[in-house]
Amino acid sequence: MNKMKKTIVISPDDSVGVALTALKKGETAEGVTLAEDIEKGHKFALKPIKTGEKVIKYGEVIGRATADISAGEHIHSHNMATCLDGTLEYSYNRKDIAPAPAVAPRTVNVYERRNGEVGIRNELWVIPTVGCVNAQARAIVDAFVRKHGALPGIDGCFTFTHPYGCSQIGEDHERTKRLLQRMVKHPNCGGVLVLGLGCENNRMDVFRDTLGDYDETRTQFLVAQEVGDEIAEGVKLLEKLYEAAKDDKRVPRDISCLKVGLKCGGSDGLSGITANPLVGRFSDYMAAAGGTTVLTEVPEMFGAEQLLMDRAKDEQTFGKIVSLINGFKEYYQKHDQPVYENPSPGNKAGGITTLEDKSLGCTQKSGSYAVCDVLFDGDNLTKHGLNLLNGPGNDMVAVTNLACAGCHLVLFTTGRGTPFGGFVPTVKISTNSDIAARKPNWIDFDAGSIAAGDTFESRLEALTDLVVAVANGQQTVNERYNSRDIALFKTGVTL
Repeated sequence: MNKMKKTIVISPDDSVGVALTALKKGETAEGVTLAEDIEKGHKFALKPIKTGEKVIKYGEVIGRATADISAGEHIHSHNMATCLDGTLEYSYNRKDIAPAPAVAPRTVNVYERRNGEVGIRNELWVIPTVGCVNAQARAIVDAFVRKHGALPGIDGCFTFTHPYGCSQIGEDHERTKRLLQRMVKHPNCGGVLVLGLGCENNRMDVFRDTLGDYDETRTQFLVAQEVGDEIAEGVKLLEKLYEAAKDDKRVPRDISCLKVGLKCGGSDGLSGITANPLVGRFSDYMAAAGGTTVLTEVPEMFGAEQLLMDRAKDEQTFGKIVSLINGFKEYYQKHDQPVYENPSPGNKAGGITTLEDKSLGCTQKSGSYAVCDVLFDGDNLTKHGLNLLNGPGNDMVAVTNLACAGCHLVLFTTGRGTPFGGFVPTVKISTNSDIAARKPNWIDFDAGSIAAGDTFESRLEALTDLVVAVANGQQTVNERYNSRDIALFKTGVTL
């Protein structure tokens, strides 16, 4: 390992440096004398910056100075603000992208499903169509697990509860139904019981009739109001599903069969320096291998969107990215909310100042290869390579959206740390080694060692090894601690 660097200047065009460890007033850093203490992950000026002058990081504008700033002075929300405002006009300036190089083949062991898809888990799920039966769904799972104990042949039995499915109208109602239907057909599920109440507007007959093609040997439906003891009936239906799924075996397939979601949450000043660029390199590796990655969190593309647009594979894809970005801004404006009410307090405490600062770090997860497609509500993943997915930055909603789009697992980078996990394996990657050491019950992989001198190449190899292990059945921390939650995106009224 190389000697740990104390600071970094990401691009030669930058007007700021970033502290990789806590720095003291009077120290010399990147050729300037620090005018005050600088916390890890925070920025300091490399030269004098005048009021109104643009501040540069990642070689891009991250805001404007709101006061005169001296060389060596701390740059944060007290003396810098966003430059962003409203919807914008964009132009297509396609960037030439070198063809992806050949990469070493990798094999994963997966479950093949009847429709040709593959899964990395063989679980039984109980999915409520409405929040009114959440307790019954949990009771059915508990009774079934008590009866069978270890459940040989499957990777567990779980339910994913939510508060919706009734008193919703319009797009909210349709989105709830659509997301739950995507869960029902997710290939990580070896068998699913769909549980309804009977009087909700997410009616079981409509749900089933609009589900499309599904494996009838692996899908059961139960309406609680139509039976006497819904717990006993639910256990009986799980018995049938268990018999159908318990003999499934893993088979070897190339890693290109995987669909991997990309997400960050609780970001800090090192996110765009360690974990996010590492995940970007993994995304490029997957593209070169013929696999699929998906980036979401549209509000955290604001300020970095032109860089993604310049990587659109063609003009049609560019137009879809424009619709993705301006459509989400219009969603904010429709609700009379500021478009750029971001970063969060935790982000700011970690050194992120403006949305541009956050977005330029966030989009490092996308790597450097072409954007091959953009997915909106109801779209299926069909293109190999990097995809963009419509959705908010909220961790639980974003991971639910990624999994419902078909992702087998999610790579989730974090600087502040979070125990959260979705309904697919959620690999938590720390941006700094401190949180990895303090929270081994949250973190699966430490990318913070890059700040201490480890190379991206060595950590990419280790991260790819971990993805293969997880695909082969190794549990993530969220799975071991049974942190499995969903959150359905809601935009409308509740009756």
